[in-house]
Amino acid sequence: MKIKIINHSLIQHKLTLLRSKNTNSKEFREYLSEIARLLAFEVLRDIKLKEINIETPIEKTKSKILNEKVNLFPILRAGQGMVEGFLGVIPNAKIGHIGLYRDEKTLKAKKYLFKFPQDAKEESLNIILDPMIATGGSAIEAIKLLKKEGIKNIKFVSVVTVEESVLKINKKFPDVEMITCSVDQKLNKKGYIVPGLGDAGDRIYGTK
Repeated sequence: MKIKIINHSLIQHKLTLLRSKNTNSKEFREYLSEIARLLAFEVLRDIKLKEINIETPIEKTKSKILNEKVNLFPILRAGQGMVEGFLGVIPNAKIGHIGLYRDEKTLKAKKYLFKFPQDAKEESLNIILDPMIATGGSAIEAIKLLKKEGIKNIKFVSVVTVEESVLKINKKFPDVEMITCSVDQKLNKKGYIVPGLGDAGDRIYGTK
């Protein structure tokens, strides 16, 4: 299984609060955004830099700044809950949108929206955001949509997932780096992650 699990103590603490059924929508949104912000530091650890000349109050010197465009691709609805956290770290990132819904009978992902920044086709870092990778269907469909447009250098960031879905994505897209906070036990008969978070979209927006 090829996935980077971020075991930072703050992330694991906030993940526990996120999981709790006693966490209301406002708190859920806040915890998710905070986790996303912490994940962003790890995801952007190796972002490209370039050296420039600057002048400090003391003297002229060389220093480094970012030299790679970043595009965020939240999978709607739940992925939108991670965007603010990432923008808090990299505010100049551009945002695409991937609209997918899961057919509750077949559990397959179906597209209803796909918008992307033109920068994504150039040399850039492209980050797909979704709190949960359950069956893996939405994740696979999202990656397919990007690759079909010639978009490369893709990372997929989630909060929780399960091993069977990670293996499925690894096999289909070995070049896509996956980052998460937890690989949970299994999927139940309805295709939900156990123990999971419940329905992240419903918990973010207070819907049923």
